[in-house]
Amino acid sequence: MTIPLVALAGFLVLQLGIGVWISRRIATEDDYLVAGRRLGPLLATFSIFATWFGAETVIGSAGEAFESGVSLGSAEPFGYGLCLVLMGLFLARPLWNRGMTTLADLYRARFGIGVERLAAVLLIPASVLWAAAQVRAFGTVVSLVGDLPINVAVGIAALFVIAYTTFGGLLADAYTDVIQGIVLAIGLLLLLFVTVGHVGGVSASLDAITASGRINLAPQAAGPWYLTLEAWAIPVIGSLTATEVVSRVIAARSGTVAQRASLTAGGLYIALGLIPLIVALLATQFIGELPEAESVLPAVARELMSPLAFAVFAGGLVSAILSTVDSTLLVASGLLTHNLIVPLGRITDERRKLWIARGGVVTFGILAYVLALSTSGVLALVEQASALGSTGVVVTVLFGLFTQLGSPRTAAATLIIGLLSYVGGVVAGIEVPFLASLALSLLTWGLGCTLDARASS
Repeated sequence: MTIPLVALAGFLVLQLGIGVWISRRIATEDDYLVAGRRLGPLLATFSIFATWFGAETVIGSAGEAFESGVSLGSAEPFGYGLCLVLMGLFLARPLWNRGMTTLADLYRARFGIGVERLAAVLLIPASVLWAAAQVRAFGTVVSLVGDLPINVAVGIAALFVIAYTTFGGLLADAYTDVIQGIVLAIGLLLLLFVTVGHVGGVSASLDAITASGRINLAPQAAGPWYLTLEAWAIPVIGSLTATEVVSRVIAARSGTVAQRASLTAGGLYIALGLIPLIVALLATQFIGELPEAESVLPAVARELMSPLAFAVFAGGLVSAILSTVDSTLLVASGLLTHNLIVPLGRITDERRKLWIARGGVVTFGILAYVLALSTSGVLALVEQASALGSTGVVVTVLFGLFTQLGSPRTAAATLIIGLLSYVGGVVAGIEVPFLASLALSLLTWGLGCTLDARASS
């Protein structure tokens, strides 16, 4: 076995061991799904940052920069970082004040049980898609480190992710996020250092990037303005009410902690998210063609780093993936079990709730594995997850939080139209399916509120 493979295996065993140890403190469904709502500033900040900083940031955006360069047509990392900042400025405190376990709880409080269950069903697919992207990326890392076929590596990754998440839940994840965040930062900084040194230093690196012509931030370089707007709207608006981030926000111990943690996490995200882009742009100077552009960062690390440094980098990649994938699986499980199975089965025993939630994690982990095998694009999967049905969710959550407008019928119609219009737009080949879906969701909400007002007059 190679040094990187041994080190990576040791790191994974450590993470699993922490999860098993923390699992002894998990006694209720709330402990498992939202860490008992007791995350302090450090845990909350790293938890939100690590959840958001996933495979799409490290692997997906780097692959896109390596293949096509950087233009306004790509919002990563600024789009998703801005999303966290907006969460901190406007949504974190109001969401925390609701005392929710899942985002679907907001729909029950504002629009009734029927809309809650509809929202839970519609929110689950996006989380599973996001989980599949992380499992695929995890498999890519394992494949490169261990020289394994990608399908075998994805299977190993899925098995570990399921075990890791099933044991510890969000409470264990909050603790490991601190370790994972530090390892991730060290791994990326080491990679940046060796890459810049290989090219000839900071000045030579800046000259190389400038001379390559692969950065073009002129509006016309990104194509028509509406395509640029679509590219930015998906991460900024479509992810604003992402259930994964919401679950971390409501796990904070106070509204103030939730707000400050979101703002700090947004800044960290942008700062560290720039490193994969820089490395990918420099890699065009010395890395030839790759079977998959999204493997550029691991390929650079493997070529330039010592075995020990490469092990740290691989650990950083795995850290980014683990902290995101367990969030997606926990969210999907929470929506299924907390909002559907438990109330429909009238289950009150906390131990039964806990085991049902763990069963949900296993179920969705297997589904994510199947989806991961059927795709090769991490970034594409994440973009689909961010956009799928999210327009109806954003509209209903914002109006539900800040106004008293909207009836159950209006909320349900908006959620359904948001999903169907986006899927229909993609199938029909519309260039801006997300923006079209957002417009139709707003129109549906407006018409519904107008009919509500007429019915009550």
